[in-house]
Amino acid sequence: MSKRVILFGPLPPPYGGVSVLLSTLFSHLKHTSVYVWALFGESSADKRITRFNHRRLGILKVLGKQGYKSRIVDFTHFHLEYPNPILLPIWLTAKSLLRFEWVKHVCDGSLPERYSNFSAGQKRRFYKAIAAIDEFIVVNETLREWLLQEAHVNQQITVIPSVLNIPDELQTTVLPDDLETVLREFGKHQKRVCSIGTFISDYGFEHVALAIEKLRKETGDDIGLLLLDGTFATDQNYRNQVLASRDWITVLTNIPNPHIYKILPRCDLFVRAFSAESYGISRVEAIWCGVPVIAVNVGETRGMLTYNFGDVETLSQLMSNVLSGQLNLNLQEWSDLYRAEADANLSSFIHTVRIDCPANLANKKIETQNSEIPTTPETI
Repeated sequence: MSKRVILFGPLPPPYGGVSVLLSTLFSHLKHTSVYVWALFGESSADKRITRFNHRRLGILKVLGKQGYKSRIVDFTHFHLEYPNPILLPIWLTAKSLLRFEWVKHVCDGSLPERYSNFSAGQKRRFYKAIAAIDEFIVVNETLREWLLQEAHVNQQITVIPSVLNIPDELQTTVLPDDLETVLREFGKHQKRVCSIGTFISDYGFEHVALAIEKLRKETGDDIGLLLLDGTFATDQNYRNQVLASRDWITVLTNIPNPHIYKILPRCDLFVRAFSAESYGISRVEAIWCGVPVIAVNVGETRGMLTYNFGDVETLSQLMSNVLSGQLNLNLQEWSDLYRAEADANLSSFIHTVRIDCPANLANKKIETQNSEIPTTPETI
C-alpha cells in the first residue's frame, strides 16, 4: 500500500515562486490522493487542503491527524534554509515519534551564499536538519553540487527544475474588469516592459526603473514599466525610492499566476532582475507568451539575454536593442523545448515522490532530446 503523500508549504496569496509552484503542482495532481498542508492561501472547499498558522504551532494538529508514516514533501523554509530554533526541534521530535518520511524540496538559490554568514547556532540546526532528511529535491544542479560538496549530504538528491506547464483548466481564465482597466491605461505607452518580484533591493526593481529612465531620456520614447509585486516581502523605503517621480510605472499586486499569461503578451519585453534566482519560473512563462526576456545571469538563462545584477548600463543597452527591433530572438523553439521539459519535470516529481496517478501524467517525457537545441542569444 502506498504511503499518504503530503505537500507542505505556502499556497497563494502572496504569489511567491514557491507558492505558485506548489499551487500548480496540486492543480496537476487534483485527481490523485495527494494532500496539502498550506501555510497561507485562500480558503478552499477541497478537503485535501488543510490550512494552519505555523507561527501559532498549527503544525502540531495536522501532524497528529495525518503525519503518521506519511511521505511529506517539505517546501517550507524554516526547517532547513532558515532553520528556526522553535519549529525545527518540534519537527524533528514529531518525525521520530510519527515515523514519517521527510523529502526536503530546496528551491532557495540564496542558500549557498547565506550559509557562509550563518551563526554557530544556525549551523548546528542546519546540520541537525540535514541528518534527519530522507531525500532531497532541488531545482538546479548548482544546489545539488553545493549540498554534496559543502553540506556533505549523503542522501539521494534529485534535480527537478521548478517550471511546470499551466493546467488546462486555468488557461481560459478571464481578467477582472478593474484589472483590464489598469492594463488598458498601461497599454497606451509606446513601449511596455514588465518585471516580476517584490519591493526589496535583491529583486532589482530599481535597476529596471533606472535603465528605462535612461532610455526614455536618450530616445524620447514613451516606455512604460509594469511591476508585478508578489508582496511576500516589502521594504517601504525602497518602494518609495523606486516609484518616486516616475509616473510611467504601474504597479499591480498579488496577481494570480493564471492571469500572468494574459498580462505578459501585452508587453514588449520582460526583465527578471532578481540577484539570487534558483530557477526562474517567470522567465520561462514570458517566453511561453512570446515575450523576449532579459535576466540576471543566474538560474535559467537559455533563450534569454543576460547581464550582471546591478549593471544598469548593460541592462539599458540590451533593452534598447530589443525594443528598437535591432535584436530578434527565436522564442518559439525555446518555448517548445521548455514545454516539453515542463512535462518531464511533472513526471519526474511524480516518480520521485511516488505518487499514484493516471499514466498520462506519470509517463510524460522530453520529446525533443534528439532535436537540435536552439541557439542561446549572446550577451553584449
